[in-house]
Amino acid sequence: MSDGSSVRVERRSLEDDAFRIVSARDSLITRLRNLWNRRELLSSLIRSDIRIKYKNSALGIVWSMLTPTLFLAIYWLVFAKFLKNGIPNFVVYLFAGMIVWNMFNTSLSTATGVIVVRSGLVKKVSFPREILALANVGAATFYFFIQVCVFGLYLLVVGHSPDYAYFWLLPIAFLALYLFTAALAIVMSAITVYMRDMEHFILIILQLWFFMSPIVYSYEHSIAPQLHAHGLAWLYFLNPITLIMLTFQRTFYVSTVVHSTVPTVVGGHVFPLINVLPSWPMSTYFYLDIALLGIMIVLFLFAEVIFGRLQGNFESEL
Repeated sequence: MSDGSSVRVERRSLEDDAFRIVSARDSLITRLRNLWNRRELLSSLIRSDIRIKYKNSALGIVWSMLTPTLFLAIYWLVFAKFLKNGIPNFVVYLFAGMIVWNMFNTSLSTATGVIVVRSGLVKKVSFPREILALANVGAATFYFFIQVCVFGLYLLVVGHSPDYAYFWLLPIAFLALYLFTAALAIVMSAITVYMRDMEHFILIILQLWFFMSPIVYSYEHSIAPQLHAHGLAWLYFLNPITLIMLTFQRTFYVSTVVHSTVPTVVGGHVFPLINVLPSWPMSTYFYLDIALLGIMIVLFLFAEVIFGRLQGNFESEL
């Protein structure tokens, strides 16, 4: 009698455990707590990604500084000597936007297929799967700060002084950039498990996104003035990268209106001035960046929820 009772209790316990494994979904708080508890694993994966990138390279990690230095030299040669657009120190404006774009582009292009690439690890080891995507974002963040250091050295060499009064806005803009990038990386890495073509499709999207951002052209020379004229300027800022780039460009390039090195002549009239950046006061940048940061926090939490719902069948799909 007691033996049968114990068997029934054991059977019921096993059924309960099986039910929990199949149907249970961790709450958002639990997922965030798990990420925090596995932060050492995240750091280890970031270091591993950086080492693998420069494995068997003669110069090793020196390439992380040499590459942006060579790009700066190429940009200077092209835009200062050949493709003169009238904007003085255009390389400063360009690279201030490029360092933002490079982090976003590198993170998203590498993180999209990371779960598929590391399917063996996903199947064998229990850990928060989104850490794989976050590790790619972390590695891109490392390269971001290397590029900022190279950029700072370039500013010293050319004698261009940034607007130090705006420096305190950069951490707010960067945190918004990090959360936005991490949110997209997490979601795209999960979607790619089910739709493998997404890994290739995202490269096309990023190419289009690049030209939708004020990088190779100034904000005031884009479609922004036309949108302002029709009260539709908010459409331009549906691209979150735009405001982040403008904050970095305003801090490092400084000038909002400059004297053109190649004056524009229209209808016999010479226009010696060029509007490069919006003439917003510092408070406007602050309020916009804070609002964007708040939106990115919500977006990151939403991405965690989506990832939690999608990860249940990873093992079977992989």
